[in-house]
Amino acid sequence: MLFRFPAVPDIAEKVSDFDGVLYSIVQEPDSNILTVSISLTFYAEIEKFGDSKVLAREYGSYLKPRAKSGTSVTLEFDCKRLPDDLEAIATKAALLRRNCFASVFEHFFDYQVSNASSPTAKAIQGTIHFRPDETMFVQAMSDRVTVIFSTRFKDPGDVVLGKVFLQEFTEVKRRYDGAPQVIYQPRDPPKELRGTDAASGENIAYITFVLLPRHISPQFRAKTIDLIHLMRTYMHYHIKCMKAYLQMRMRAKTGEFLKVLNRAYPDADAVASRNYAVGDSDALGTQTLRPKARLVVNLFSVAVTFMLMLTN
Repeated sequence: MLFRFPAVPDIAEKVSDFDGVLYSIVQEPDSNILTVSISLTFYAEIEKFGDSKVLAREYGSYLKPRAKSGTSVTLEFDCKRLPDDLEAIATKAALLRRNCFASVFEHFFDYQVSNASSPTAKAIQGTIHFRPDETMFVQAMSDRVTVIFSTRFKDPGDVVLGKVFLQEFTEVKRRYDGAPQVIYQPRDPPKELRGTDAASGENIAYITFVLLPRHISPQFRAKTIDLIHLMRTYMHYHIKCMKAYLQMRMRAKTGEFLKVLNRAYPDADAVASRNYAVGDSDALGTQTLRPKARLVVNLFSVAVTFMLMLTN
């Protein structure tokens, strides 16, 4: 992305990211200035939580006071005046989306820290519509910060897989005391979202993370933001992996059953030499399979394969 050559080639690239985020990387011909812009459909919602202050702290002079037309934030780099550690500045530019989200979490984290000694402090809440039909809710109280994601499953099968996957998160708390509590709630929003625009439905689920003071301490705050702002992407990625794994197992088991069935078919020459008619029984009471019967057996093997997948 960043060059140090006398004659820098012109660049005009657009890169799509998750949640409808769009990056624009532009460098005009015969220019040393490289601009990296990001477009967020929900930027107006996160800007009110002090996003400009967080970005100014992270990027300093690289942040343009006014973003390019049609974008939310623009960074500007002079390719002939770059620091020695190019990898560090490139990595920081790649974290632009993360740092935009950071303003939301830092706002609520700071509120919890400043009111930790006031048990009666009023809870504050923010809403970010980071996708057209999915939302992130953040609530800060004196003793914790709660982050709730609403997600909509488009495939009925994903509802089941998502439930299995997210229930594993709830089990982690039993094995690791330091892990945040995770609550999975299908269909209806949790009580914290009463009075909001939270939706209900058979294909909707809510995932709640309860972050305690140790999770938002200065030592772990950055890591917490790194992980939680990608929760929705992380979950749906693993649901797709689960579906791919199930398909692989089903195909493999079906292939094994078909091999067994093929070995069970009587030899055609042997049957002809015995002068058996189709459907006649031999001395042992066995019977040659008609085409329709073979189809039934094959379908049965597929069903058995799926059930074995569920039990294993």
